[in-house]
Amino acid sequence: MKTYSATPADIDKKWIIIDAEGVVLGRLASIIAMRLRGKHKPSFTPHMDMGDNVIVINADKVQLTGKKRADKRYYWHTGFPGGIKDRTYGQILEGEHPERVVTLAVKRMLPGNRLSRQQMTNLRVYAGSEHPHEAQSPEVVDVKSMNSKNTRS
Repeated sequence: MKTYSATPADIDKKWIIIDAEGVVLGRLASIIAMRLRGKHKPSFTPHMDMGDNVIVINADKVQLTGKKRADKRYYWHTGFPGGIKDRTYGQILEGEHPERVVTLAVKRMLPGNRLSRQQMTNLRVYAGSEHPHEAQSPEVVDVKSMNSKNTRS
């Protein structure tokens, strides 16, 4: 029995849309990362970009469990001596670009290689409910109904 390896001709990419309103961030990010890599397909091949194109709407209404909104911090360094900076997740969600919380969570669930950077280009995250991808006729994936733990009351 030979191992199946998909070729570029075998790849069938779909467009899916996920509503992040009321969904727990980590659970949402793991589902998106699985869809971007293509691990939900029976023909998954690790070295090929077989994942779907994912559109996430209402990223500003994503939920965090516990006290993470106030206590968990996102750190970065400016490159200058003593240039470490930080913000809480609550500050980012209330700021100008709340979609970065979802983007970074998904990015950190993918492996750190060239293929995952290519797969991240298939992710589009929007803070509001509007998106410019109606022409692709994306199908809706309801993350809330997959598991009762995916939502936060």
